[in-house]
Amino acid sequence: MSFISVNKLWKEYGDQVVLENLNLEVEQGEFCTLVGASGCGKSTFLKMLLGQESQSRGELLLEGETFPAEPDRNRGIVFQRYSVFPHLTVRQNVLMGLELEQKPVLGKLFGSARSEALKKVDDMLELVGLGPSANKWPHELSGGMQQRLAIAQSLIMRPRVLLLDEPFGALDPGIRKDMHELLLQLWREIGITIFMVTHDLHEGFYLGTRLLVFDKLRNDPHAPNAFGATITYDLPIGQTDERLLRDIDQSVTNTARYQAA
Repeated sequence: MSFISVNKLWKEYGDQVVLENLNLEVEQGEFCTLVGASGCGKSTFLKMLLGQESQSRGELLLEGETFPAEPDRNRGIVFQRYSVFPHLTVRQNVLMGLELEQKPVLGKLFGSARSEALKKVDDMLELVGLGPSANKWPHELSGGMQQRLAIAQSLIMRPRVLLLDEPFGALDPGIRKDMHELLLQLWREIGITIFMVTHDLHEGFYLGTRLLVFDKLRNDPHAPNAFGATITYDLPIGQTDERLLRDIDQSVTNTARYQAA
């Protein structure tokens, strides 16, 4: 049995088809990068994995069971825009998840429970390279450090699946490269399953163990919403040559031009 199974999955909003007939099997610990033209449903699929969106048809299974209908601690997400609390320090930002999970009413831990939680927080901050910045406020951090904080917020809950929606798109190239190395390090150490949306084909090729290309197989200029995207390529990284990458890049570019026309 696969860790995650996607069987004949569709997503529709009224008469607009966003995704059609997705089929996918993912094993635990894989790193899947999702590429494709803007508006082809990559982020929608990520929201379905998170539990923010439900499928219109088909199955989305986690170890043979239907995915929980609401986001839970088994699934963490990091967006392009940093989802941090500006009124809390770095340490407090990461601690909050543990406090709300264990004390949802008070939102505070005390005594030995708080000491144990803070030890986990400090270990996580060291892991993502924010140990020296534990008592800083988010506005005192660079963009790359804020994204490290967002990753720490997600990973402190020890999710089984990490969802990344263009997490490095707003970063400068040098910082982006550092974040690539950090993400690969965390993935190897923790063994988490990752789905990452990116518009950068080469980023997807560099980071993932599988490259999933979302594209439309059918287009009708008289009914642009009649058909949705599906997974047109499912490529194990390491078996993909530059020629195929160029073909994929051209396909995605053509789709983007068609949608803009």
